[in-house]
Amino acid sequence: MTNWYNEDLAYIHDVGFSDYALKSAPGILEILQKLSIPRGLIVDLGCGSGLLTEVLSRDGYGVLGIDISAAMIAIAKTRVPIAEFRVDSLLTAEIPACTAVVSIGECLSYAFDDNSDRVLENLFQRVYHALSPGGMFIFDVVTPGQIPTGEVVKTFTEAEDWIVLVEKKEDFARQILTRRIITFRQIGELYRRSEEVHLSRLFNLESLAKLIEQTGFQVEIFNHYGQFQLPPAHAAFILQKPLLESRN
Repeated sequence: MTNWYNEDLAYIHDVGFSDYALKSAPGILEILQKLSIPRGLIVDLGCGSGLLTEVLSRDGYGVLGIDISAAMIAIAKTRVPIAEFRVDSLLTAEIPACTAVVSIGECLSYAFDDNSDRVLENLFQRVYHALSPGGMFIFDVVTPGQIPTGEVVKTFTEAEDWIVLVEKKEDFARQILTRRIITFRQIGELYRRSEEVHLSRLFNLESLAKLIEQTGFQVEIFNHYGQFQLPPAHAAFILQKPLLESRN
């Protein structure tokens, strides 16, 4: 399996970019409680370093975390030793019977492997069948418009023992966001350099909603999780499996 989010990028993401997961968490819990999701198993697809997993576990849920990065999973296992974790692609991993599935931080947009409509439709079908009646699938994706077409945006973030440089651009024709990420992490007296290129699919919300509705889910789209407003060009999907499935 390709080494996405290698050891240094996983460390930097965990210690320096935890806001998205931690600010989303109260809104996620609010949605689960509002819709009377019972205590049970939640599958955290793209769990990363286990930030949301820890919150869900602390609130009384059992959690299975799945992530393509072995380095992220290693951090997550240390953070939440009572949870179960697997290194696997969130798009093709086996999903056990559960009360809810969450995927926070635009994980479904990542093109680490094939996330074509065919693969996504299969994922939604597998999640639908794994969920108990009334169960939820909560996730967010990236949409076009984060970066003007033809422009390249570069950012620089520095901390005590690391530096990360990110170059972002959108390809309107392919509906792809490209992030080139260069990290420098201090190891002893020296800095270790690493580089990854991440591609993210930019979704048309109407088309994605239609694809999802074919599986039987009830679909709502928001730009926030509770009080946490998502960044520009992001959207949250709140899917619910009906308590009573229609019979054709």
